[in-house]
Amino acid sequence: RMVYARALSLVERHTEAISQLEFITQSRPDLPTPWLFLGALHLELNHPKEAIIALQKHLDRLDNPGNSDPLILEGLPENATVNLDDPNRSPQENRQKTWLLLAQAAEQLGDQASAQAWLNKVDDPRLVRDVIERQVAILAKQGKITEARKLIQNLGDHQADDRSKVLLEAFLLREAKSWGEAQKVLQSANQRIPNDIDLLYEQAMVEEKLNKLIDMERLLHQVIRLKPDHYNALNALGYTLADRGMRLSEAKSLIKQALQLSPQNPFILDSMGWVEFRLGNYKEALRLLRLAYKSRPDAEISAHLGETLWVMGQRQEALQIWREGLQRDAKNQVLQATLQRLKAKP
Repeated sequence: RMVYARALSLVERHTEAISQLEFITQSRPDLPTPWLFLGALHLELNHPKEAIIALQKHLDRLDNPGNSDPLILEGLPENATVNLDDPNRSPQENRQKTWLLLAQAAEQLGDQASAQAWLNKVDDPRLVRDVIERQVAILAKQGKITEARKLIQNLGDHQADDRSKVLLEAFLLREAKSWGEAQKVLQSANQRIPNDIDLLYEQAMVEEKLNKLIDMERLLHQVIRLKPDHYNALNALGYTLADRGMRLSEAKSLIKQALQLSPQNPFILDSMGWVEFRLGNYKEALRLLRLAYKSRPDAEISAHLGETLWVMGQRQEALQIWREGLQRDAKNQVLQATLQRLKAKP
């Protein structure tokens, strides 16, 4: 079940993975690792309260020396079997990684003081970069962009290479919605470090925010040439075209390729549902968007599912779906724009 949950999480089917982990934690509540995995997935779905409960249970079991298990959270090889021992991971390392996750949960709740208190407990030199990443996120939410950028620039070469610093600074600037600054940082990096797939993809996403679609498309095609199975790039290009009602046949073809590479990925199912909606195929759009939302109840997916239901006359269900989306992420731009455009008040 742990391997299956891990496989589900790798293809973004987090809701199903959580169901597997809840079964394990109910049947074997003494095992530490399933609680850690469960907490991490709740964080991914922006469920900080549930994450804190699971992570605290993990810590409780780590503090009891009689509760040890051979299961691990990360680094499963592709041919993993039931033998999942990681002899290099100590209980103290697990404890420190759990403190990092608790800091992230506090951050999601808007409790920056508690987040910083958890980070202050982490003293493993190997986790310095992880701590700084969380501190950068906290500073971004507080609007302290200059301070956060200095923190990144002061990272030693042994803590982060040039590429890592760029990706972290780009994350900061995206959080602050400083799209122009993010573009400058990434353009410069792509000149210094040519043909880096992650940097090219990040710049493409920034160009989309700046509505520079020609540049975005050029960069995404470059990513696809370098890595033909990069389903995120295929999906991003297809979705961008579909969302703007452009070249819908081509958009559907791109998303279909992405879905073949990552079947049942909820974000790609959402894109396919959205292109079907744009094509006027409402029944098929509804089927796909329901599948996506069931697997990943994300605020943006709720916007698309709700609009499809709204257009099909199922307005009470649409309002309920939107209410759920607002509970998860009240500031989601796609959801807010949808509600404003349709003059809907969930």
